[in-house]
Order: sequence, then C-alpha cells, then structure tokens
Amino acid sequence: MPRSRPQVVAHRGASDVKAEHTLAAYVAALDDGAEALECDVRLTADGHLVCVHDRDLRRVSSDASVVSATELAALEALDVASWKTPWADLDDEAPMGDPELGRVLTLRRLLETVADYDRPVSLAIETKHPTRYAGLVEQRLVELLDDFGWTGADAPVRVMSFSWLALRRVRRLAPDLDVVMLVENRQQWYRVKPFIDGDWIAGPGMDMVREHPDVVRRMVEVHGRRVHVWVVNEIADVERCTRLGIEAVITDRPGTVVTHLSKS
Repeated sequence: MPRSRPQVVAHRGASDVKAEHTLAAYVAALDDGAEALECDVRLTADGHLVCVHDRDLRRVSSDASVVSATELAALEALDVASWKTPWADLDDEAPMGDPELGRVLTLRRLLETVADYDRPVSLAIETKHPTRYAGLVEQRLVELLDDFGWTGADAPVRVMSFSWLALRRVRRLAPDLDVVMLVENRQQWYRVKPFIDGDWIAGPGMDMVREHPDVVRRMVEVHGRRVHVWVVNEIADVERCTRLGIEAVITDRPGTVVTHLSKS
C-alpha cells in the first residue's frame, strides 16, 4: 500500500540508546513509536532462534561463545547489555535494571512481545549466512512464524537476507511472505538481480542510496519495486529516502526519525 512517508523500522531495537537485540532495546523502540522492529537471527546448538548479529558474542559480552555451538541456557546466562553503559555500576543513583531485559533474546519472546502489543507492529527478520546450519535456519523460522499464524500474505513479517538462496528457501516454505534482498552496493545489486523475482523487495544500504540515487529511483519509478533502506540515522538521509519514494527506513534512532517524519 502506498505511503506518504517511509515506515520507521528500529534496527536491532532502539540500538542508539540501548544494547542491541535486547528486550530493553525493543521495548524502548516501541515506546518511541517505531512501526516495525528489525532483528538478526541465528540458530543455537539446541535449535532455538535467537536475536544475535555476530556469529559469536565477544562484541557484546565478555564471552566468546559461538552461537551455533552453544545451547540456549548457556547463552541466556550471559550479560549482553552492560557493554552499552560500562560505567553504570559506578552510579549509586542509577535505577536497578531488570536483568531479563539485558539477556540474549529468543525470537519467540520478541514475536510474543509484538503479538501482545497494543498497536500493530511489523517485524523485519534477517537470517544470517553463512552458518553451519544452512537452510535449517529458514526452516525453523517459518515453523516458528507458523505457530503465530504469520506465514500468510497478511503476516506482519518480512524476511531479509544477503543470501538470495536463503530467500528462495523462505519463498518455497512460505510462498506468501514478503522477502527483502539486502545488498551493500550497486555491484551487488546487479549481480543478484537475475536471481530474484519481481515482487522481492530491494534492500540497499544507505551508502548506495547516497552514491547512486538514480539506480534506486529506477527501482521505484520504472520497475515499481518496493525498497527498504538500511541504516538511516541522519535526518538528511531520511529526507533523501522520502523523496525517492522509499517504503521503509531501518534506523538505530527510531524515536528521532518518527518525531521528524511526524512533523513533516
């Protein structure tokens, strides 16, 4: 459905102010008015989908556990939020935080949060590749979405990947789900374009939009392709995307972007 402005998608939650992929980050994004939530998913050793970007946790915790080789219980025991506020323990007046908000988040818990929220919220779920589990990631994802009744054309979910093979698997398992072909630059776009269908959403990075707006304009105006852009944090870039007819902007700063677009 045409929109007068882009949908605001919270990149890993409100990750500018809260630790990425934590429940705290997603709750903050919802409080800020985000219209959709973006997450990356990986499969644990015991078959659970968790919201984690990197193959291991060394960047967001003191533990270097590889997600695919670790069971969920061990991952849930880790603190993946303190890195965002390293001096918080020294502030005697800081409010006590809920540790549940700063642990590894399962995709099921995030889906439950969205399903129970008091307004419609969409989900943009990225499957990460390469991974030792290959197509099992997409299979488990579609099975989980089916538990919520979210595999039809009216599902508040779209699946994203930099792998066109992964998106082919999603379409084979759930033909009606929207899929987003992520690309970093113009060269990648032209390489994958022969392998994707006309109804797939294009997902260029913001650098590509800045450097090659003509390519993006043709996607929208000539080919009628829907376009979702990542990661859009500057107001000037939000305006660029709006002028180009971009359908959704994925941002670390959902509150700022929602406020700006609400005034436009």
